[in-house]
Amino acid sequence: MKLSFVLVFAFILPLIGAQVPHWGPCPEPSVQPAFNLKQFMGRWFEIAKLPAQFEKGRCIETNFTLKVDNSIRVVSSEILKGELRKIEGTGVIEDMKNPAKLGISYSYVLPYSPYWILSTDYVNTALVYSCTDILRLFHVDFAWILGRTRTLPETTVEKAMETFAQNNIDVSRMIPSKQQGCDKTL
Repeated sequence: MKLSFVLVFAFILPLIGAQVPHWGPCPEPSVQPAFNLKQFMGRWFEIAKLPAQFEKGRCIETNFTLKVDNSIRVVSSEILKGELRKIEGTGVIEDMKNPAKLGISYSYVLPYSPYWILSTDYVNTALVYSCTDILRLFHVDFAWILGRTRTLPETTVEKAMETFAQNNIDVSRMIPSKQQGCDKTL
């Protein structure tokens, strides 16, 4: 048993890179009631985030487009080392009774990762949370504050941080995203 735990931990450790694992299972935050997927579609800019090994650039944004089959085309982009990088994925509503609990995958071989909309007003801000349990012993999580514009008032960001904290999500490591100089041509 000890050997299998060590092997699993050794395999998973490189996957969590910049993330800080937390003991215990994922929290179960409340999500946006009466979530309207169509209103959520469109362009969102990353305002702040928990550090993620897959986001190293600046000017990070994601565009969500509803497809005919009700899946979601997800195109995320960032500027890294002076180069615009894009990745396309697919999103789905994982539970039709709870449409704010989306799943997103950027690969055909990987399962959908949770992408839960905790709160949104659809026109200014959205709070997103993702968490993965590792053998129910610990969890790795991600959180984002998104805006329809590249900046949000500090009071809005503070309120968003309070919302995460009220849902037992540790945002003490949350950092602002770099959204300056994004509209310049590369």
